[in-house]
Parts: sequence; structure tokens; C-alpha cells
Amino acid sequence: MIQFSRFVLPNGLRVLVHEDSATPMAVVNVLYDVGARDEDPERTGFAHLFEHLMFGGSINIPEYDDELQKAGGENNAYTTNDLTNYYCQLPSANIETAFWLESDRMLSLAFSKKSLEVQRKVVCEEFKEHYINRPYGDIWFKMREMAYEQHPYKWMTIGKELKHVEDATLEDVKNFFRKHYNPANAILVVAGNIVTEQVYELAVKWFGDIPAGEKYNRSVPQEPEQQAARRMDITADVPVDAFLKTWHMPSRMDSRYYTVDLITDIMGSGASSRLYQSLVKEQQLFTNIDCYHFGSTDAGLLCIDGKLVKGVTPEAAEAAVQQQIDKLIAEGVTTAELEKVKNKTESTMAFEDMSVMNRAASLAYYELLGDAQLMNTELEKYYAVTADDIVRESKRIFEEKNSHTLYYRSKG
Repeated sequence: MIQFSRFVLPNGLRVLVHEDSATPMAVVNVLYDVGARDEDPERTGFAHLFEHLMFGGSINIPEYDDELQKAGGENNAYTTNDLTNYYCQLPSANIETAFWLESDRMLSLAFSKKSLEVQRKVVCEEFKEHYINRPYGDIWFKMREMAYEQHPYKWMTIGKELKHVEDATLEDVKNFFRKHYNPANAILVVAGNIVTEQVYELAVKWFGDIPAGEKYNRSVPQEPEQQAARRMDITADVPVDAFLKTWHMPSRMDSRYYTVDLITDIMGSGASSRLYQSLVKEQQLFTNIDCYHFGSTDAGLLCIDGKLVKGVTPEAAEAAVQQQIDKLIAEGVTTAELEKVKNKTESTMAFEDMSVMNRAASLAYYELLGDAQLMNTELEKYYAVTADDIVRESKRIFEEKNSHTLYYRSKG
């Protein structure tokens, strides 16, 4: 059970505090309720660009990293389609430094043409290195565009196309900041060797006077129910053929989510999973295969993908995957198999909670979902899933009309 306190400042900033005297460190985590799904379709990649710009210095602090390192701290950040998260860890005795740094860039990020050009170049190089010049780099661009017609999950966090970041103006960037990076749209979590009263005083001192801004109320176009299967067959200069198939699945707060999460573990999480045992070890059709999902806040995708053994066609690979799906639906799961994946889920959650940094990030995430207490109760939802639930949800999700299939063939 993760104990925490929660309060809200008059400007709307939500603050959660988790005390842990067993560590000499403290973590300050600031989550902004903005991700790639909140971008203009003609100006994508901005949330990720901002992840970089936020380290470019604020009006009173030219070098964020320098000041944090002086205080013995380290930091990082990440952006998803749903959120942007910044976090730093430092000796708890120096925690006020983190409040100073985070509040100053929330209040007065330094926008300059130089900073924009530096970070634009970094993001553009990342785009080219990971998505344009790397084998299979465009596979998820193609899959997302095929799977989504309306929802902004149809573009990657890095952006729909390089040109959007290349053409970003200083005014574009300022407008995006004003809209999303304010107390009303943020969650502050402080965890570690601190006390709640101290955090309250520091939060009021450093964040209390920042204007609230307007709470961003998103209006995301929802994806209509899919009525027919979609397929794509491409050939590229890659080492071996690859197979990728996805199906629409429920949103993160849907009660069905927990069943689907366990289905992915049963089918393709690790060397003991069904797909790996049958299609990699026994039939030797794939060199590797996985079944997973992204935990998307809105309705996401369940995915099966893998690289094929040379000489195996994507058609044969798909038929073998379908055979395993049919087997799951026809025969269900044994009590032992279901217990095994539930125990694995419990151990994964327990392992993640060992780190005070992970605990801080999880509290911020569950608060974003609507209830930080979910962090302590979600495991019950996994243990409530039955074998019948697994079969029923498999029938529902793995319908062919709900699918998107991509054959990625090697020129060789």
C-alpha cells in the first residue's frame, strides 16, 4: 500500500506527497496533461519538441542542468501520445532547488530563436535516425495511419512528418506553451525523504503565485467502430520479412482493459508465452514475436509483431498466428495459466514500486487518470478476471473486421 497525501493550490496545481524516510533522496515529478493527441494535425510533434525546449533554460535560470547538478541531482523526461512527464532526483536536503527550477520554467520559460533552432535540430536528427534511416523505422507510421481514421493516435509522438517541426515558428511554440503548461494543467508529485508540511510550504512558496491559466479541456475526435479489416503489403530494404497485426482495444479506464492486458501476457509476453513457445521454439517460423499494447488513455491497439525466419512468408506467419488465436478462443486458458500471468503482473507492479522515482511517476499518472488511489487498488481488478472473461474478450477483440495487418517484406 503506497501512502500519500494530496492537496490542491488555489491556482489549480494538484500536489501529491509520498513520504519515505528509508532513502536520503527526494523526487520531484511534474506531469503535464498534454501529449501528441492534443496537437493540431497540421502542427504535430510539438509535445515532443517541448520536452526538449523545457530544458533550454528559463528567464532566471539559463542552464537547468547545471543548477540541478550543483545540487547533486539528475533528471529526465518523456512524452507519449497522452502526457508529458518531467522528473528529477536529488538529495532531499537540496529539494528546494528542484522547486525553484520547475516553478521557474513553468512560469517563465525562456523562448528564443536560438533555443528553438538548437532543439529543433536535435528533434529532426532524432526523427531521421530512428524513423527515416533505420530499417523498419516507418512501420508504426504506416500502422497508425491504417488503424486510425479520426483519432489523433494516428500520428506518432515524434510527429506525423518532419516538416511540421522544421516549420515550427517561435509564435507557434509560445502558443502551445500558453495553452498547456500551466498549474491548472499540471500535477506535482514529491516523494522520498520529505514531510508533507515541508512540501506544502515549498509548493505555496514556489508555485502558489503562478497564474492558473485555463484548464485545457480536450475535444478529441473518437474513432468510429471499424466495419472491415484493413491490410497493407509493402516491400523495403530491410534484412528479413516482418509481420505486424493490430486490433482496436478498450481505453485505459474501461473495466475490460484488465482482461486485455492479461491476454497480451498469455499470448506473447516472454519466452514462456503461447506465441513464443509455438511459433519461435516449436515451428520455427519467427525469430522473435511479441504481443503487447501501449496502455493508451483512449481506446488503443493490441499488437502482435515479429520478424520471420528467412524463407517463411508473411502469409504463412499470419496463418500460424491466427491458429493460436483460434486455439485461445476455442480452448480458453487453464486455471494455472491464468494464475501465472496474474502473479507475474503482481510481481511486475511490486518491482516497479521498489523505486521511489517510479512511485512518484505512478502517483502522477493515476492522478491524471482521475484517482491516484487506483495505484493501490488496480491489482484487485486483475485478480477479478476469470477464464470466461479471457475467452469472451478474445472473441470480441480478435474479430477480423477489427484488425489491421501489415506485411513488411524484404527486397532480398
